[in-house]
Amino acid sequence: MEKIIDTAGDFDIAMIAGDLTHFGPDAKVKELMEMFDKPVLAIPGNCDQKSIIKALDTSKAINLHGKLEQIGKIRFIGLGGSNFTPFNTPFELSEEEIERVLEGMIYSAENTDDHGPIVLLAHAPPHGARDELPFGHVGSKAILKFADRVDLIVCGHIHEAKGIENIGATMVVNPGEACKGFYALITIEDAESKPIIIVEFKEV
Repeated sequence: MEKIIDTAGDFDIAMIAGDLTHFGPDAKVKELMEMFDKPVLAIPGNCDQKSIIKALDTSKAINLHGKLEQIGKIRFIGLGGSNFTPFNTPFELSEEEIERVLEGMIYSAENTDDHGPIVLLAHAPPHGARDELPFGHVGSKAILKFADRVDLIVCGHIHEAKGIENIGATMVVNPGEACKGFYALITIEDAESKPIIIVEFKEV
């Protein structure tokens, strides 16, 4: 992580799309967030214990799980954990719960005074985009339902699925595993109709 921060240059905000630990311990979260001198938006992944929410809340990071945070003109919303997996990992949610949480957040984001871009930081990808394993697509169908109501989805979960994919006008970005030196620099430029989003994949 130190190498990633050193090589990333002058970024404004860091986003971490979950799996902050490998099944714990939660105390590692504070150590990770202390590395940054810029704002960090973070969510838990399915391989984090649910108790990590408290660790995030007491760290330097902004815990974005289930929340709306506006920074400048950009409206960020976050959804940690994943839809159900065959592995019974610690932080899994039903599609119904994912839909309920997203419905509330997106409604709140759409009804703010500022109408800048909406960015969803989600651990799980939407079904059909950056979610393919040898046995098929494993992303969240609930996230897919809301994909066209956000401009950008930054996700993780499927470690083999680094890259970009579009769902209509919505860009889905999986930056890859930070523990293997992968990250992405994302630039969002204001435009009259649709924001211009530029993604550069990096490796250290």
